Amino acid sequence: MATRITKALGAVALTALACLTVATPAAAAGAEYNNAFISTQNTRTVTGEQYIPGIWVDPDGCEHWVMDDGVEGYMSPHVDRKGIPKCHRANTCGVMNTDQFFATDSYRISKAGRARIAEFFQSATAVGYVIAGHTDSRASDEYNMKLSYNRALAVAKVARSVGANITDIRGFGERMPVASNATTTGMAKNRRVEIICFQ
Repeated sequence: MATRITKALGAVALTALACLTVATPAAAAGAEYNNAFISTQNTRTVTGEQYIPGIWVDPDGCEHWVMDDGVEGYMSPHVDRKGIPKCHRANTCGVMNTDQFFATDSYRISKAGRARIAEFFQSATAVGYVIAGHTDSRASDEYNMKLSYNRALAVAKVARSVGANITDIRGFGERMPVASNATTTGMAKNRRVEIICFQ
C-alpha cells in the first residue's frame, strides 16, 4: 500500500515538473538577454485588403484622410501647408416641405418626389451634404425623432443613388421649429427636410 502511494506521489511530482518546464519559455536567470526565447505559439498573421486613401468631409465641413487597410481603420485631419484643417463653408442650400414628398406619418417618398430629389442633387455643385429632417409638434418627441430621421434617411438614399456625397444624416424631430406650431401654416413650415451643402 505504501509503495503504491509513493509511486502515485512520484508521478504527480513528475507531471508538475513537466508542466513548469513547458510553461517557462525563457532561458535560465542571467541569460535572458543573451538567449531570449520568443514564442510564436498562438500568434497569427492577418492579411487585409489594400485600400486607397480617400477624403471624408465631416458634418462640420472639415476634410479628413481616410485609410482602412482591412485590419484597422483610422482617420487623420486633412490640413494645408500651414497645418490648418481644410474646412468648407456650409449653408442650407435646399429646404423641402415634407408634405410634398411624404404621406402623413410615412417616410416613403413618392415616385415623383424621388425624381425631383434626384434632379436637385444631380444639378447641385457642393462637395458634401448633410440631410436633416424636422417635424411639427404633433405626436410624441420620440416618435417625431424617428420619423424625421427616417425621412432624412430616405432623401439621403435617393441622393446617394445619383452619386451625391452624403456626410451625415440627422433627425431633429420637433426640436428646431422655424415657425410656431400653434397654427396650421406654422406646422406646415416645420415639416421639412433641410439639405446643408459644403462648398
